[in-house]
Amino acid sequence: MSPASRAKAPRHFLLPTPAGAYFASAEPANDRLRGFIRLLFAQAVTPRWRDEDDGFVRRLASAGWVQYLRAPRSAIGDPVETALPRLLPALSGDRRALLADAHGFHLASTGLDDTLAEELAALSADLASLHSRHRRPLAQDLRIYGSAWAIPDAAGHSQLGFWPLHVGPQRFVLTISGVPHLNQPELVDLVWLLHQRYGPLASALPTPQAADAQASCKEKVS
Repeated sequence: MSPASRAKAPRHFLLPTPAGAYFASAEPANDRLRGFIRLLFAQAVTPRWRDEDDGFVRRLASAGWVQYLRAPRSAIGDPVETALPRLLPALSGDRRALLADAHGFHLASTGLDDTLAEELAALSADLASLHSRHRRPLAQDLRIYGSAWAIPDAAGHSQLGFWPLHVGPQRFVLTISGVPHLNQPELVDLVWLLHQRYGPLASALPTPQAADAQASCKEKVS
């Protein structure tokens, strides 16, 4: 592409999809793909991406992990405790969900009374510890690499599910009652919010207004 035609190319703004948000958060592994998505979440505003011929980003888009936006979007600026009750209902089939940290501390919930929310938060921490102790045989012998746990009904449908979300060194557990609805934009906003609040890269990267994110992202994931 010539410099003239490149200058006329539309500027896209990159945002992870719900699938990309879950892929980057479900495991603590730090590979190039997850690293790139996490760098997008480290930005307070969706970064511009002007290279239409970038094969790496095009593959991510084809896999359904990033999406192109025609206009920029900003991360939620509200405190975690204020924003979470607005995001959680969309992720649950019966609109009951909660988020807890690795120690079982209840951060926010929807559709649950305080006592039940605290009990489920403690259970989520116990399950995360259980999974950590048995991670190796699950992966090596059964080839099961996910870390979510669920209590299904007789038909195999989840009645209660526990979904880990890793953000830097922090681990959170999203507990969902009923059928999980993770393919929602609210999951993107939730993971983005957690990265802005707890992610190790949030304060280290330049803002999109100060510089194109293309160069910094490529440098960090190469």
